[in-house]
Amino acid sequence: MTDAPSSPRPAASPSDQSRSAPTPTFRERLVPSVGGWFGLVVLAGVVGVAASVAGTTVAVVVGAGVLVAGLVAAWVTSPVVEVVGADLRAGAACIPLRLLGEVRVLDRDGVREQMGPPWDPRAFACLRTWAGGGIRVEVLDPADPTPYWIVSSRRAGDLAAALSVRG
Repeated sequence: MTDAPSSPRPAASPSDQSRSAPTPTFRERLVPSVGGWFGLVVLAGVVGVAASVAGTTVAVVVGAGVLVAGLVAAWVTSPVVEVVGADLRAGAACIPLRLLGEVRVLDRDGVREQMGPPWDPRAFACLRTWAGGGIRVEVLDPADPTPYWIVSSRRAGDLAAALSVRG
């Protein structure tokens, strides 16, 4: 009696994949502040005016092109900070929650202080100045030389609360 070869598992349907993906308990994209977006509009206007020597149509097209390119670049380069499943993700970096220790919420001055003389160059930082505050979380993994993470967030208290739920 021979065993029949096992059949491959069917590919998951899109609805199955969305059900299996964990829902983030915290998610924030660190996009520029209102001032940053305003600066981008001003830059596009200045470039458009500079291009006006070639004609009004060229100026409008170039200015609009700079604006669209700037908006896309600002969105794409803005890191996402999220707590999803059992992981903290900040930009491209990811660490399991079980390897994290004490979490401290930092206001703008707290972030500035942490980035000053007490800064450890081995620490991981995902910082955006326009976010204002952030968190500092200790790394407990003895195999990891990184002593702590500092992560910017406009909603640092919510991020700290999400990290305190260790699944």
